[in-house]
Amino acid sequence: MESGLRRPRVSTPQESGVSRTTLPGGVRVVTEFVPGVRSASVGVWVAVGSRDEGPSVAGAAHFLEHLLFKSTPTRTALEIAQVMDGVGGELNAFTSKEHTCFYAHVLDEDLDLGLDLVADVVLRGRCRADDVDVERQVVLEEISMRDDDPEDLLGDAFLEALYGDHPIGRPVIGTVESIEDMTRAQLHSFHVRRYTAPRIVVAVAGNVDHESTVASVRRSFGDRIGGDSVPAPRRTGSGRIKTAPTLSVTTRDSEQAHLSLGVRAFGRHEGNRWALSVLNTAVGGGLSSRLFQEIREERGLAYSVYSSVDTFADTGAFSVYAGCQPENLGEVTTLVREVLATVAADGITDAECARAKGSMRGGLVLGLEDSGSRMNRIGRSELNYGNHRSVSETLARIDQVTNDEVRDVARTLLARPMAAAVVGPYKNARQLPASVKTAVSG
Repeated sequence: MESGLRRPRVSTPQESGVSRTTLPGGVRVVTEFVPGVRSASVGVWVAVGSRDEGPSVAGAAHFLEHLLFKSTPTRTALEIAQVMDGVGGELNAFTSKEHTCFYAHVLDEDLDLGLDLVADVVLRGRCRADDVDVERQVVLEEISMRDDDPEDLLGDAFLEALYGDHPIGRPVIGTVESIEDMTRAQLHSFHVRRYTAPRIVVAVAGNVDHESTVASVRRSFGDRIGGDSVPAPRRTGSGRIKTAPTLSVTTRDSEQAHLSLGVRAFGRHEGNRWALSVLNTAVGGGLSSRLFQEIREERGLAYSVYSSVDTFADTGAFSVYAGCQPENLGEVTTLVREVLATVAADGITDAECARAKGSMRGGLVLGLEDSGSRMNRIGRSELNYGNHRSVSETLARIDQVTNDEVRDVARTLLARPMAAAVVGPYKNARQLPASVKTAVSG
């Protein structure tokens, strides 16, 4: 035991293959050894996202993610880039509604370097005034890129139509107004107050050893692992959703009309999320799904049509996307609503249920073929649930879903009020086909 350091809490390797240590102060370290690879993926996850922002600092989590790469007390932005390029690695980050992840993918022999670099950025990245002004322009350019991509723009518009001014409904990237008004003091305060040890998870997967990784985290995190151990905070949501789902129209002089419609769904801690995943796969998750077959294969009305599920701590969203010629939007919307109404009334067939579960099983296993995917899985699991289900356990849980459960979820979910968003050559809602407007009005 190192002098002056409290002994960390170490969990023995689980059947999942994941080892877990909680260091004094609350930082959690989770690792997974992946046989047959020569790489290591490091992720420093922080349980802070856009839903933790007030309206006056909308986009702060994402802005800060950019800013921390600009400089640390010992490295400039150029030096950070040169160090990573010098070992052929990848260094990046992303921000979501509920967390931020800074990650590196390196050769296994460069794990200590990758971990030290990511920790330096996350813990010691400086919020210099000059850097804030430079990165502000970068974020504004990113907003412009989002506005030029109808599908990305539609995603933000749909969640706003579904959740209104609730934090879940605000775009992760913020708005032009909020980014232009953001100050260095606000960003620095956000960093200091939100990036605390109990909110941090270090996830590492690949050709790695758990004890060696924990020792490396100790060196890289320094005084952040001292003090009394504090339990990880549990996300409980951000207040009641006070508005009803609505219809959103964003005018774009585009060749296609882009449609998203859907309902509020379940949070990640509700048991019926497994049945919802099966339902989503059967309705619009693959080439044999009902939406793809009805709209693309049989009628050729859209190139891209699919359904998706977003899951948060206390709520979620089930939605359908379709991109089509503007003159076909009414028919496409009618077909989507007919498919959803039929599934709500009758459920899916046993064959569809079996096929959806098979698709989920294959997608899960094939999606974990590299160290980066494994790192993402264990990092999210630790932040979201505080435990780790093995791949075998997850496959078994998928198999346990019954068609009756899927039918019950469909009946409950698809009876809820619907939101819709459209991006395309429409000046206002009056110009939309009636089927789009009645989807929201009921």
